[in-house]
Amino acid sequence: MKVWVNIENKKWKKHKIDFEKIANSAYLSNNSDAEVSITLIDDKTIHKINKKYRKMDKPTNVLSFELGDDVLLGDIFISLDTVAREARDASVSIEEHKAHMLVHGMLHLQGYDHLTDKQAKVMENKEIQILKKLGYKNPYKTESVIKKYLLLMLLGCITSFGFAPFNLWFLSLICVGLAYYIVVKQTEKPSFIKSLLSFSGFGFGYGICMFWWVLHSIYVIPELATQFAIWTVPALVGIGGVCGIIFSIPFAALSYFQNKTKISKQIIFAISCSLVLWLREWIFTGFPWNPFSNITLPSAIISNSVAIWGALGLTFVIMGLIASVVELLKDRHQKQNIFFFIVFVGLFIFGSVCGYYNIKKTEQSNTESAQQIRIVQPAKTAVDKGFITNSDMLKQANEKLRDLFVLATNNSDVVPDIIVFPETTFPFGISNTTNLDFARILNTNTVMGANLFVDNKMYNSMLITDKNGNITNVYNKSHLVPFGEYRPFGDIIKTPGQLTAGDGKNTITINTQRGEFNFAPAICYEIIFSDSLTPKNEKIDAIINITNDTWFGKTPGTFQHLDMVRRYAIESGLPIVRADYSGISAFVSASGKIVSFLPIGHKGNLDGYVYGAHNTFYRIVGRDLMMIMILIFSIIASISIPVFPKKD
Repeated sequence: MKVWVNIENKKWKKHKIDFEKIANSAYLSNNSDAEVSITLIDDKTIHKINKKYRKMDKPTNVLSFELGDDVLLGDIFISLDTVAREARDASVSIEEHKAHMLVHGMLHLQGYDHLTDKQAKVMENKEIQILKKLGYKNPYKTESVIKKYLLLMLLGCITSFGFAPFNLWFLSLICVGLAYYIVVKQTEKPSFIKSLLSFSGFGFGYGICMFWWVLHSIYVIPELATQFAIWTVPALVGIGGVCGIIFSIPFAALSYFQNKTKISKQIIFAISCSLVLWLREWIFTGFPWNPFSNITLPSAIISNSVAIWGALGLTFVIMGLIASVVELLKDRHQKQNIFFFIVFVGLFIFGSVCGYYNIKKTEQSNTESAQQIRIVQPAKTAVDKGFITNSDMLKQANEKLRDLFVLATNNSDVVPDIIVFPETTFPFGISNTTNLDFARILNTNTVMGANLFVDNKMYNSMLITDKNGNITNVYNKSHLVPFGEYRPFGDIIKTPGQLTAGDGKNTITINTQRGEFNFAPAICYEIIFSDSLTPKNEKIDAIINITNDTWFGKTPGTFQHLDMVRRYAIESGLPIVRADYSGISAFVSASGKIVSFLPIGHKGNLDGYVYGAHNTFYRIVGRDLMMIMILIFSIIASISIPVFPKKD
């Protein structure tokens, strides 16, 4: 076969390659009169050819024009710029990749194609055979599965350091970007399940490094440690396994759909991340801990954008921006990449502007008429809090009450409008829901965490009393902690308690000397569920969140729990009073700012005011409608530009 080589770009001359030998090796017939033309060009020239003949407004690596003739096979155009870039990305030599592109082009001229998975498999196998005879390695051979898995696991682990208390947000952005690049770089086209397993290393590493602190609770009380320590390793592996699936879904979706749909890779990745976060609100009672948007909390302006679109929307924007940057770095000439980079940068700027005005709206609020609220933080260990010997239960419980009274009244001649005690602070079980003598002694309104026993059912409750000790309202926790407060699998896995869930969101009114104070109650980790606490169309001055983090000590969980409170304050536009048994107790403004706080392990009280309550766009539309809006936006963005074919 005769091979005609035309070098239009002089840069090709420094790369030595036997085009005639490679072309003949890829020619599957024995017609010696056959001819093929090979033209070596650059991205600018191949871009023009694509635009003129194939309506493709971008450069590609190789173009083949088949003439359908047994003698004049056709023309092959190869761009050095794209070949060099792809060779660098794939960590192979330019000569090796050029040989692959020439073989690929020759097969196209002979009727081979890759429009379907079956066609692609046949064509790829033929390429592998030809290149092997020429002494080149398999271009479709993937890197070591174990090596890739360990690399992704490391990236997932490092990503977790973007959250409190480390706040190394830039590491999270870089690691997610690198994981995204590993996915789009791969040449194989696996099934969704295979993709999920292949990229589960990221979620496995991320989950263990993010949530290991949950198991700290096993060792807080010696009796529990004796009973549950055996579950430590299985639980750690279980956490990694579940997270390996959940947090790898966006990468698996990207891997599977990037060559099977006209939707851009940036949108596929961003929408998958938001959908996973949305699903985490529901699956297995829900655990949407640390949405990716929480890495922005060190920046008030950026984090306050959740006031308009919530953690769902900000996660969508951040992930879309990461993907857009990676795609732009991979190929800055493709207009689709430029378009989506501009789109996500625009969304990021728009959200930040809205965040700035949300902060201003909070700061401009008047504090003169606000009620004075006192938070009490006992700061006892979990053992001291819950351990009462059978020999003298009544005496020890009364001593705990005296300690609470001293803490609530210490160093202050002023009686606050409301005193807030943490979750399950009251040392006695409550069955009488009419009065609480302890509150009467304090001579003011109180919010008290206690265990309530009614009709042979036990609740984790918040009791609200007036200054006469009358219990005016009771709120029962509705989002119970699996394995901690109820048995999701019956008695298969033992659980410290078996509580009954309450009825959900509510608004409670406390009458004070300064007027009515309306608040939404939240117990413990109920605060992490977006859109779960605030009833629609009701006037709310604040959220009161009582919790007990003695189980987690000074592990990252304690700091991250406070960040979840800050995020909810911004989303809802409501200040939050947070009373934590061991710390961190705090007054959090409606802009997520920590106004004042008591550190972990500090025993005492903290006086403060709440102000700045306002409605946010996110609170109006809610979580589910926001998810629908993100989906609609993604569809519109995907059809708003020409759909460019993938590289040949």
